[in-house]
Amino acid sequence: MSTDIDESNVDTDMDVSTANTMRERAGESRLKLWILLSANRLVVTGVLAVTMFVVFVVAVTVLPPPLVPQLESGDTIETMFSTMIGAVITGTTLVVTIGQLVLSQENGPLGEQRERMENSMDFRDYTEELIGTPSPADPSAFLRGLVDLSQDRAEAVRDGLSDIDSDQLQWETEEFTESLIGNSETVRDQLDGAKFGTFDVLFAALNYNYGWKIYQVERLLHDHEEDLGQPENDLLNELKSSLSMFGPAREHVKTLYFEWALVTLSQLILYAAIPALAVAGIMLTVAEPGTASGATFGIENITFLIGAAFTVTLTPFLLFASYVSRIVTVAKRTLAIEPLILRDSQR
Repeated sequence: MSTDIDESNVDTDMDVSTANTMRERAGESRLKLWILLSANRLVVTGVLAVTMFVVFVVAVTVLPPPLVPQLESGDTIETMFSTMIGAVITGTTLVVTIGQLVLSQENGPLGEQRERMENSMDFRDYTEELIGTPSPADPSAFLRGLVDLSQDRAEAVRDGLSDIDSDQLQWETEEFTESLIGNSETVRDQLDGAKFGTFDVLFAALNYNYGWKIYQVERLLHDHEEDLGQPENDLLNELKSSLSMFGPAREHVKTLYFEWALVTLSQLILYAAIPALAVAGIMLTVAEPGTASGATFGIENITFLIGAAFTVTLTPFLLFASYVSRIVTVAKRTLAIEPLILRDSQR
């Protein structure tokens, strides 16, 4: 078996492999993606809260008019915190309602539940036929099984097409399978030990660029139709089947994660709304210009008090912003389940 390739007869400008991980495909900074996706949502909420507090204190201190004379001559505290009470109640009710609407699709009559179960079991049975073992119950292990299957079939394609007398086809096959195998090893390591409920499972699944790989298989079958025999066609179609199975599996895990995240968000907002309402009520009742007299570091203490209370009342919204920013980012990057490239950075 010879794998020597005559580079003079090969079009090496063809883009066979591609950036595999989501960060590489996005063409955006590591920090931005870490904040939007990888970072713990409670940590993001905390950072947002601290930022809001600092911005509020600095802005109120630096910008005219001075805060204390304004408090003495008007009803700034009452206006601010009475508005926040209404906003917290309305926002909390709305978010919890949205969460319940999302979960309502899980409810239904017996016939629908049976059909849902049958569809799920059909998918698992077909996966079992492909991987040769019972489909794992753990989501990360389930996805890892499909990734392993694709890697095994990519290695079979590489070996099965190595004897074809076409330098171009051999080069494209080598580049493509090397990219696929490397991506599979990376995603397998990320899935190993990842637990559902955290973002780790879905993040690893997003790093598997299966759509581009399906397109490359289809292109190889079309562009090199004359060079491929039936055995080679079978190997490529088997690889395409395994890659195609990863798409709905990832979408199912993504849907479950979205539902899990929205339930968690509803719980956290309910928990945060209670102290937010309590703080707003206290500020309405007892806070006045003389409540926190004196200054610290040249800043009036009442500024710190109002800033801290305002930040606490904002916490439900900050939780909403941190969780929804991740959900919409994932949704935007996974709009197409089939091999369609929507982002300019991937073209």
